[in-house]
Amino acid sequence: MIAETPTAEVTNNAGQNRFELWLNGDLVGILGYYDLDSTARGVGRGARSGPPVVSFMHTVIVEDFGHRGLAAVMVRRALDAAREYGWKVRPVCTYLQRFVVANPEYRDLLAPL
Repeated sequence: MIAETPTAEVTNNAGQNRFELWLNGDLVGILGYYDLDSTARGVGRGARSGPPVVSFMHTVIVEDFGHRGLAAVMVRRALDAAREYGWKVRPVCTYLQRFVVANPEYRDLLAPL
C-alpha cells in the first residue's frame, strides 16, 4: 500500500485580497495583500505609471501545520504569481522579507521605496 502524497495548492482569492494555501482540500494558510495602486486610482488622484505595487501584509499558517515548510511554499507561489501578473511587491510581512533575502531570485519583484 502506497501512502498518498499530500497535495498543496496556492490560489489567489482576489475577492478577499489574499493568497490561500490548500492542503488536501483544507485551507491551512493565507498571505494577505493590499493593492496600493487601488488607492492611487481614486477620484482626482490620477493614474500611477509603471506596474501595480502590491503590499504583501501577513503570512499565516494554521498552528497544527506549522514548521513544515508550508509558508515557504505559499510565499514562493504567491511571488511567482505576482511576477506573472506584472506586480511589484512591497514586503510588509517579516517572513516574506526574510524569504526574499534568502531567495535573491525574487529581489527583482521588490517595489522601490
